[in-house]
Amino acid sequence: MTITCSVVSQPIAKVKADLVAVPVFAKRVLGPGADAVDRALGGGLVRFMTEAGFNGKPGETLMVPVTGMGAKTALLVGVGARDEVSAATLRRAGAAIARRATSAVSVATTAAGAAPASLAPEAAAYAVAEGIALGAYQYLAFKTKGEPTKLRKVVLVADGAGGGGKAVTAALARARVVTDAVAWARDIVNEPSLTKSPADFAASAKKLLAGKGVTVTVLTEPQIRAQKMGGVIGVGQGSERPPRFVKVVYDPPGGKARGTLALVGKGVTFDTGGISIKPSDGMEAMKTDMGGAAAALGAMSALEALGVKHRVVAYTPMVENMPSGSAIRPGDVLRMRDGQTVEVLNTDAEGRLILADALSWAVDEKADAIVDLATLTGACVVALGEKIAGLMGNDDAWSAQVHDAAEQAGEPMWQLPLPEEYKGLLESEVADLRNISTGRYGGTLTAGLFLEAFVGDRPWVHLDIAGPARASADDGELTRGGTGFGVRTLIELARTFEPPKAKKSATKKSAAKKAPVRKSAARKSAAKKSGAAKARRAT
Repeated sequence: MTITCSVVSQPIAKVKADLVAVPVFAKRVLGPGADAVDRALGGGLVRFMTEAGFNGKPGETLMVPVTGMGAKTALLVGVGARDEVSAATLRRAGAAIARRATSAVSVATTAAGAAPASLAPEAAAYAVAEGIALGAYQYLAFKTKGEPTKLRKVVLVADGAGGGGKAVTAALARARVVTDAVAWARDIVNEPSLTKSPADFAASAKKLLAGKGVTVTVLTEPQIRAQKMGGVIGVGQGSERPPRFVKVVYDPPGGKARGTLALVGKGVTFDTGGISIKPSDGMEAMKTDMGGAAAALGAMSALEALGVKHRVVAYTPMVENMPSGSAIRPGDVLRMRDGQTVEVLNTDAEGRLILADALSWAVDEKADAIVDLATLTGACVVALGEKIAGLMGNDDAWSAQVHDAAEQAGEPMWQLPLPEEYKGLLESEVADLRNISTGRYGGTLTAGLFLEAFVGDRPWVHLDIAGPARASADDGELTRGGTGFGVRTLIELARTFEPPKAKKSATKKSAAKKAPVRKSAARKSAAKKSGAAKARRAT
């Protein structure tokens, strides 16, 4: 499905479309373009809204029949209080438009005009276009009676958007690239695991990345063994479908890369838990357990089109975690790629084992900074719920940079600590580490500490996306099922990447002892770089 977005400069009443969508602020205050709908109703729009119980809350919608306009139907879209409208509000409005416009081929909207003066016109247009594309997403591959949306064309009316021009056009083009990447990630996460073996997943990645300015290398099982990836081999050995490891390299044109960013993604195509088998209730959602790899690969598909100036390398191990006669057993010891040994006390704590091998490869290749994404722990969902990812890192500045990118992209995260005093919980009687802690609590933190043991002195951030990688219902730009969470953050991070300063050995462990960088701190960090932040909003 492809939806094209463009901008025009003419009054909304004269734009020909199947549907016009106009914003309404809280308490039924008319937004840009709504006055034209009011005139079409002879001045009775507020009364119509009152009788229908429409109040202008964010994402609220109401269809209104009109005459004398370029469309026969208008859609009112709530955007909330005028002084609280943000990019997130506009994304939600765009998604609401897409979900109500499934029978319309074309839509004209002034929604971006609801943006405050502090939000650049191009940023407002980007948010609306992104919301429309993501809100219109459908996964109908296995639906015999699915009803695909008819929406194909969206026109943003410039007089409502505060002006058009090249900046807005460029923003709409960028939104298309980003949302295509998210849609692929959603598709591959939603794909049933029967048709998503590690080999299938690797083939899908190669198809996605063909002609995208990247080099793709797929390692088969013998090559993975040659790399001494004990974690990948160990987790994958219980399945009849052997593991794969996909490495993707993006080198910007001209050979003048400003630093190297490493993306590491967990790619467990299905997770039964292995010998430590999971309960059957909810196990079907374990097809989502490769959401981290999907996000990393989806992001890689957008880099050339967006003109990213940095070298970016993705490391994505792909395995299926199954119980069988050849599966690893609790008590087995694996030797990881960097030589460290790990006692496997729970085979359902498998993601960290394959990530450890991938992280060590990124370290060996001297990435300037690393970020890994994984649907890693149920404990993170308990702590932060289904909509917020956990962020842990060993470098405050790098953690803030990742958090800033996530905030700009509209993907909520909250930083958690890596307590030095919890490292003892990972001590093993027979190996260098155990893969789960000796205690019942703090599972997300000890998982982060386990991964930290494989990154050396490289600036590193771990994102636990176990909650937001999957949505139980449509919500704003998120759709039920796989969300593609992380793709937008990684793309924004790649676009704005600043290689962190090398850490001094004396401060190597300082980040784990400091208080978490919460949202307000990230905003302060972003404020110090206001020039760069404005540039990001403008493009």
